[in-house]
Amino acid sequence: MNVIEINGLTKTYGSSRGINNISFNVEEGEIFGFIGPNGAGKSTTIRTLLSLIKPTGGRAAIFGKDCVEHAPEIAKDVGYLPSEVFYYDNMKVMDLLKYSASFYKKDCSARINELASKLDLDLTKKIDDLSLGNKKKVGIIQGLLHEPKLIILDEPTSGLDPLMQQTFFDLLKEENRKGATILFSSHILSEVQRMCDRVAIIKEGEIVQVEKISTLKENNHKKFKIEVKNEVESSHFDMPGVNNLETNGHHISFLFRGDINEVMKKIAEIDIDNLWIEEPDLEEIFMHYYEKEA
Repeated sequence: MNVIEINGLTKTYGSSRGINNISFNVEEGEIFGFIGPNGAGKSTTIRTLLSLIKPTGGRAAIFGKDCVEHAPEIAKDVGYLPSEVFYYDNMKVMDLLKYSASFYKKDCSARINELASKLDLDLTKKIDDLSLGNKKKVGIIQGLLHEPKLIILDEPTSGLDPLMQQTFFDLLKEENRKGATILFSSHILSEVQRMCDRVAIIKEGEIVQVEKISTLKENNHKKFKIEVKNEVESSHFDMPGVNNLETNGHHISFLFRGDINEVMKKIAEIDIDNLWIEEPDLEEIFMHYYEKEA
């Protein structure tokens, strides 16, 4: 079952670019990554999906319900953390969170205290006295206090220190284990690689690829580094799939794409001291798609 279905979603701002013909689905129980550089259209897609702004064309549905027609009903089961959070400075954190909870017509006090404890947030402080990171924590609790079925996060870790980021990721994985579906938008590729099952790559308002992260890696070059006992002619690795071959004395390096058994046969024919095979990281894959599209 798809929790999110986006078909041909378009938002234009006069002559300015917004998003064009965006289509992808997010399955129930999935942690789905949405990646692209700043300005690529991630926030516009999310805001249109949440009916915070009206689409120019196309359609989006959450829980099988049209996002425009059923926006208030859908919102009851969605937790949203925008990329930037703004609050009334003079309110105390607890008062703000209780006000947020009042929209869901259920007692969220225990949940608020539980999340505040995990995130090390002082509920008695005024919003004005909080650092950027602590304001972000308030936003995280706001998004999770009603135990939503769908969590939508737009650049969620900005302002959080590395230790708190880890705590936050652990919290998200816990919510996912309890059944929540997560849409995770970020320009930080290591976060997406670490958290997500599948990913949509967006460039200049258009989707360039939707794929499993494992498949993205499998279909890309692997990096080989070999330390040999005796110098080897570069022609030894003259075979399909080998690129960027470099030989330097007792060291050989190249990129390979294809049947790994074939290249391992070639390696078995020479005396080696050491061998390293590295997977490409998501950043290299991401740049490959951007360069390919360009």
